[in-house]
Amino acid sequence: MASIKLKHSGGNGVIIAAPSSNPASDRTITLPSTADGTMLTTTNPKAGNIIQVVSATKTDTFTTTSQPYVDITGLSVSITPTSSSNKILVSYTLSMAADGFPMFKVLRDSTDVFVGDAASNRVQCFFGGHTGELHSSMVLPVSGNFLDSPSTTSSTTYKVQTGTIYSTGYSIYINRSRTDNDVNYFPRTASSITVMEVAA
Repeated sequence: MASIKLKHSGGNGVIIAAPSSNPASDRTITLPSTADGTMLTTTNPKAGNIIQVVSATKTDTFTTTSQPYVDITGLSVSITPTSSSNKILVSYTLSMAADGFPMFKVLRDSTDVFVGDAASNRVQCFFGGHTGELHSSMVLPVSGNFLDSPSTTSSTTYKVQTGTIYSTGYSIYINRSRTDNDVNYFPRTASSITVMEVAA
């Protein structure tokens, strides 16, 4: 494999090497003629560049009557940031139904990261409240995104939790309607969570 070494006065250098396998045709890397610059890499990116993307899609159903918050199985992703100064853009789309008071929140590991401020007895969440008199076949979309600052280079897990916080006896449904009748106007849906590392 052919290479060119640009040697530094201190002894070490930078090696420009041909690809390990023969390319389909000649490749040309053109340097700018009008400005100086620094070559960007995954460890030296431009601010705002997306370094990596991790996503999870949930197509099966989930039901809970839990009063405390519980994990929604299948709606969690783990990412290892390459720099502690980088941000994590979290995007989520939920398909939900309920017969009571569903609440939802996002966590980084065990820490709430996308909820409202504490205010007396009110529930901290990013979406919640009484669902009202929805038709038994209705499934509601809940989606959004936010930019988090985990300040770490360790593996970090983002997940969605839900709970029927107000009272017992209510249910929350993910990717299905309340009664889930086996007829052609009752849906089965999908949900997802995606995290992207953004260069600082």
